[in-house]
Amino acid sequence: MQAKPTQGGVQAVESVERDLGDALVRAGRLDARALDRALRLRSEATESLIEILPRLGLVSERDLAEAIAEYLNLPLVGARDYPNLPVLEERIGARFLRDSHVLPLSADNEAVVLAMADPFSSFAIDAVRLITGRAISPVVAVPAELEAAIERLYGRDQASATQLVEVGAETDEDALDADRLKDLASEAPVIRLVNHFIARAIEQRASDIHMEPTDDGLRVRYRIDGVLHEVDSPPSRLRAAIISRVKIMARLNIAERRLPQDGRIKMAVRGVPIDLRVATVPTMHGESAVMRLLNREAVRLDFASLGIAGANLDAFINVLERPHGIVLVTGPTGSGKTTTLYASLVRLNTPERKILSVEDPIEYQLNGINQIQVKPGIGLDFASILRSLLRHDPDIMMVGEIRDLETAEIAVQAALTGHLVLSTLHTNSAAASITRLLDMGLREFLLTSTVNGAAAQRLVRMLCRHCRQPFRPMPELVDQLDLARYGAGRDVTLYQPKGCPECNGSGYYGRTSIFEVLTVDDAIRRLVLRHAEANELQRAAVESGMRSMYDDGMMKALAGETTVEEVLKVTRDT
Repeated sequence: MQAKPTQGGVQAVESVERDLGDALVRAGRLDARALDRALRLRSEATESLIEILPRLGLVSERDLAEAIAEYLNLPLVGARDYPNLPVLEERIGARFLRDSHVLPLSADNEAVVLAMADPFSSFAIDAVRLITGRAISPVVAVPAELEAAIERLYGRDQASATQLVEVGAETDEDALDADRLKDLASEAPVIRLVNHFIARAIEQRASDIHMEPTDDGLRVRYRIDGVLHEVDSPPSRLRAAIISRVKIMARLNIAERRLPQDGRIKMAVRGVPIDLRVATVPTMHGESAVMRLLNREAVRLDFASLGIAGANLDAFINVLERPHGIVLVTGPTGSGKTTTLYASLVRLNTPERKILSVEDPIEYQLNGINQIQVKPGIGLDFASILRSLLRHDPDIMMVGEIRDLETAEIAVQAALTGHLVLSTLHTNSAAASITRLLDMGLREFLLTSTVNGAAAQRLVRMLCRHCRQPFRPMPELVDQLDLARYGAGRDVTLYQPKGCPECNGSGYYGRTSIFEVLTVDDAIRRLVLRHAEANELQRAAVESGMRSMYDDGMMKALAGETTVEEVLKVTRDT
């Protein structure tokens, strides 16, 4: 670190770091005890405080960059401030930029504006000044954004998966015993490679990392906004070591390669606490692993951020805030049901209410809510836990999923005795959730007495706000999709993806929900009592004012949030 100049000369590095740490504490971004711990580690290590704080997960990279910018009175650059083409490419090499964590933003005959992850670094400033022969104007950069810009401008020539490891001999993984696998998985190249895959997945907003063995290597893919994207494959000789490294991190049995296993990893990446849910399964060519990334800081558990608003939100709040009964959220795997239930619990969570949840697995830890993990292997399933919970005097219970008649009956019993029960089902529509409970064997008079309502949802990709392009659809398409009935007349404007650096060229950035809420009113109860089909329940709900998922999706398409193709893709089966 380069010390900050003062009137009396140059402060000692330790004093500058202490000042910066105190600024973080005053801003509420760092705990005083955590700062003392980091400073003790700083005295024992060669790393600077700027490197230690994010590595330990004590401060996020963005919070630290903002504090540095304020401390040094320098501008803080964002992702959109980086150039579209390399600056001074003929003079400054990509390897130097990566190693020094700097990037020129602009240059003229007098000065170079230099984005720096560590603006205290006198070496980087002096080196660029010497190379260019110009004055240096440093600005503060968030490291993740800086590295993403370097990769975009200079490619992956220095950061590919293959070059993160040394060349070595081929290994017969079938002949490897547990001790040898553990040794291979603990080698620095393998650790560096697995950490690289996780860090890159977080930078690219991936929700899952898929590691799939093939006959000639290991295929690695990220699921970004619901779509899989293949990334650089590691050397085939490291296939077993990489999977073993993931299993060690998740505290799984690396000697067991014949049975599926589940585990969890907690770590800090760039100062952000991350939970990874790990699942392994044996395949023809070896073990396959999937890591679900649960970024607690990236998920906002409120209805607005989930895309639930307007009439749908009013209807859902109406059934959610009744004192007792059952509220269902339905949809296929990966449609955001659990996140919606978490947002519901956050809204209902007050000091006057006791809330218990039974989950498989627990995805996010919620303050003030007693969360219980299902463990079928020891007989701790949904039904057995629910029977016990009724003796713990809860006001609200969340059941991760109603999978069988026994669980459904206990949920009904809880609702009849004055509890509010939230749960999920796997059905295609809100109306189908009613018929699913009947098909399980639940008596119709119990269903009509307890179910307040059912919501169904899907996730659609959102158009990138920076590059989406408006267009006028053909009149035939307007008529075919019946877009005129949404209040736009025949003069309809839709939007299509284009692609820009902000969205990595995909044209999409993030996902949002399309939603429908069926409220169980007298008309629906009469239909349930005579075992009406799901499509008849759906028609009655629409006639009572329900906005279907298709309608909600088309209104979002007309508002420029998504495309009609995305809506049609997820509502085709409803």
